Amino acid sequence: MDTHPAPDLGRIISELADHLLSQGRQLVTAESCTGGWIAKACTDRPGSSRWFRGGAVVYTDELKTAMLGVQPRTLAEAGAVSEATVREMAVGALERLGGDVALAVSGIAGPDGGTPAKPVGTVWLAWAWTVSALQGVQDSAGRAGSGAPTVRTARHQFEGDRNAVRRQAVVVALQGVLAT
Repeated sequence: MDTHPAPDLGRIISELADHLLSQGRQLVTAESCTGGWIAKACTDRPGSSRWFRGGAVVYTDELKTAMLGVQPRTLAEAGAVSEATVREMAVGALERLGGDVALAVSGIAGPDGGTPAKPVGTVWLAWAWTVSALQGVQDSAGRAGSGAPTVRTARHQFEGDRNAVRRQAVVVALQGVLAT
C-alpha cells in the first residue's frame, strides 16, 4: 500500500510550472477518478495558461472513447482501471488536446466498486510526451512534439477514504510530470 503524506499542492504546482515553462511545454490532462482535481490544482496558479492547456474529465467509458479515442476493446478486455486504458487516455489527450505532455488517471476511489483483483484504492497513472517536445522541435502548426509519444505508466494502491485516495492520485500524477 502506498501512503503519501499530504504535500503542499501549491509547492508542487509551482515546481511543475517552472519545469514546464523552462522547457516551453504545455500540459494536458485526462482524468477519471480525480474528477478534474488535477486541472483545478493547475489553474489555481495565476498564469497557468502559459503551461497548462486544459483537460478532459472522462468518468464514463463512453467519454473515454468519444473524447480521447480509448478503444472499446481495451475497455472491454482490460477495464477502465488498467494500464492499457490510461496509456490510451494519455496518448489520446496528447493527440486530441494538443499538449506536449499529458497525464492520465483512472482508479477506484471507493467506498465501493473494488474487486479482489482491483480493490478500492487501485489507481493507474500514465504520462505521455514526445521526444521532439523535449528537443524543441515543432510541427507545421508550430506545436512542439510531432514525434511518436513515449508513455510511462504506474499502478498504485492508495489507502484511505475516497478523498484521500483521490488526493494521493493528484499528488503522484503531478509529481510524475516532473520526471518527463
